[in-house]
Amino acid sequence: MEITMHEIPVREVAAGFVDDPNLGCLGYGGKLNIRPAFQREFVYDSEQRNKVIRTVQKNFPLNVMYWVRGAEDGTFEMLDGQQRTISICQYVTGLFSLDYKSFGSLTETAREQILNYKLMIYICEGNDQEKLDWFDIINTSGEKLTAQEARNAIYACPWLTDAKKYFSRPNCPAHMQYRNYLSGTAIRQNFLETALKWISDRDGLSDLALYMDAQKQNRTATASDLWQYFEAVMAWTQRTFPIFRGKLMKGLEWGLFYNRYAAQAWDADALERKIRRLILDDEVTNKRGIYEYLLSGDEKHLNLRKFSEAMKQAAYERQGGICAACGEHFDSSEMEGDHIDPWSAGGKTTEENCQMLCKACNRRKGKQ
Repeated sequence: MEITMHEIPVREVAAGFVDDPNLGCLGYGGKLNIRPAFQREFVYDSEQRNKVIRTVQKNFPLNVMYWVRGAEDGTFEMLDGQQRTISICQYVTGLFSLDYKSFGSLTETAREQILNYKLMIYICEGNDQEKLDWFDIINTSGEKLTAQEARNAIYACPWLTDAKKYFSRPNCPAHMQYRNYLSGTAIRQNFLETALKWISDRDGLSDLALYMDAQKQNRTATASDLWQYFEAVMAWTQRTFPIFRGKLMKGLEWGLFYNRYAAQAWDADALERKIRRLILDDEVTNKRGIYEYLLSGDEKHLNLRKFSEAMKQAAYERQGGICAACGEHFDSSEMEGDHIDPWSAGGKTTEENCQMLCKACNRRKGKQ
């Protein structure tokens, strides 16, 4: 890859700035694609954005930026520096104010100082693989890439651009309709990563990167299948568990539940009665596990209360070290506490309901 250094003033970089979901994010008189397909969304918060502007105002140096020269038509793609570039362009085009002053309200001298500030930009020329390799190297510092942002750089293609419309924009459908069910944010690619994880599981793929690679290879692929699947997951979730409980439901693996259990018939009213009972049950220490427990029947998701060391020691002394199942004598370290009456039959984690079993007997009982 060939790299040459240039000093380009802010007035030229911000010329013709536009950030539109349909038109893209462009600067430098429309010749610079600030957010190409392999780039992340704009993720700076107001404090980070303001620091960039203050750096420019004080004529302090910003870190170098990297552009990639495109075709012979004089166009470029932003390789590194998107967050700083957008911050500057948004300010000089009046999209936000700093210290209660917009760019337009500054003195002419102050405006000219900003517009004449020279950005240090390395312009690179190379093939697609060299571009992605260099992108990976230069993004080892600063605002770290999430795992999905890194995947997006590798699997950039028309399909990914289409998928971002559903899952990655600030006001995308996934955010507007289902953000209460999902962890993370759209712009850091958490929603897209979740959807890809779920659909990859549906297709029996060991890694969501395999799904992304298949879409990249299919030059006619769109993200409609991914979005339709995702909507089916959420519709099933809302139909099966119609009462939303944010603290318990947000961020659960609804797609994995859908893949495994959606084919079964579920009575939403009956499930709701069980949910209420389990929420009130002090034996259940992991309330978020209630939903997977009801679907799978596996009590491990509930993290049921365990006997304290004092309870187990009392039971051990009461039994004289004899296993309640096989009748053999064991040291206390070789035994485990067990519910005489199981939780499923109403048994509580109390001293009276505790018996000591040797580890082998307790394992056998657990498998029954």
